[in-house]
Amino acid sequence: MAAQEWIISAFTFAFGCCIGSFLNVVIYRLPREKSLVSPGSACPGCGKPIRFYDNIPLISWLVLRARCRHCGTGISPRYFIVELLTGLVFLGLYLVYFHSAVRLGMQAPNGWFVYLVHVILLAALIAGSGIDLELWIIPLSICWFATAVGFVGSAVGGYLIDPEVVRTHSLLPVASPTTGALALGAGIGLAASLLLLKAGLLKRSYEIPETGEKPEPVEEKPKVEKGAFPFADDPEFNHRLEAMREIVFLTPVIVGAIVANAVLTRSGPLAAGWAGLLEVPAVAGFLGSFLGYFVGCAVVWATRVLGTLAFGKEAMGLGDVHLMGAAGAVIGPVMVVVAFFVAPFFGLGWALFQMVFKKIRQIPYGPFLSFAVLTVMILHDWILKECAFLFLH
Repeated sequence: MAAQEWIISAFTFAFGCCIGSFLNVVIYRLPREKSLVSPGSACPGCGKPIRFYDNIPLISWLVLRARCRHCGTGISPRYFIVELLTGLVFLGLYLVYFHSAVRLGMQAPNGWFVYLVHVILLAALIAGSGIDLELWIIPLSICWFATAVGFVGSAVGGYLIDPEVVRTHSLLPVASPTTGALALGAGIGLAASLLLLKAGLLKRSYEIPETGEKPEPVEEKPKVEKGAFPFADDPEFNHRLEAMREIVFLTPVIVGAIVANAVLTRSGPLAAGWAGLLEVPAVAGFLGSFLGYFVGCAVVWATRVLGTLAFGKEAMGLGDVHLMGAAGAVIGPVMVVVAFFVAPFFGLGWALFQMVFKKIRQIPYGPFLSFAVLTVMILHDWILKECAFLFLH
């Protein structure tokens, strides 16, 4: 690489480490319902504010030997790991996208925009995974933020990058008239389900009865069974009934997608007008991302519902559902399905370790879904090539 590229690479790594420093704040404060902005960082042991020179990503942790300058309280290795991991992810994706032939199309004018959308998703996945590992929960606000980035990025992308390049190389999700109709119908069905839920005609699954007392913010790591799976310790609790409630909630979404597809893709003026509307980059991009969101949610939610019905216990958390929905909004419906089936290969070894040495049969699945999403981002072109080969043969 030229000297200029070395500088850009070094800046990308350093910037990623700085983002990782912020993600550490998110990982600690968000599940404890604390502000991400104020007060500034302080030692949890002595409470003294951390000066800027003691808050330099990676370097400060090493210089201070993982201890507070004032009271000597240990600083968790997680801070260093998250900063380093985020820096490596930012740098690695940059090199793969712009300095290799692994992802074609990124060298197009304004290809940086796709990189930006992808690293935002990966940063959200790192934060969600860090919280999931610690507390067995994935805050939905992280998922919704990444989902919104996917929607906006896909809608805007067609105006920054040649729409034909976006479609040819699948840089961002783009809907066809058929997939766009499915997304629109599913969205209408979701709106109907949410209205029925708000009106009290549908009941939320796993709803914890209100006691009138506001729960205290989480300060210590809760028991994993309570954090991940509500009512897991109650042998009398009917998990299958909760799964049926979720099926009822999802029914309008499925019906809406089927009806919209049947209505909007028939031959005739309506179908022609719909096809013309899908030529608008903002519409095609948004609906493509919208479909990716629904497909990402669907593959996990189907596993959750079927697993709960089969085993009588909550199979997967709703945080995983929203996490994959966010991933689908960014990487599209095909890649998110591939990521879902890749994830078990990352989680299998850890699950066996937990079962053998810790006698725990449940694992936080968010980190493995996140690793799978990163994998399909990198191997995107190869996966599409293999899928095309399988369908043609």
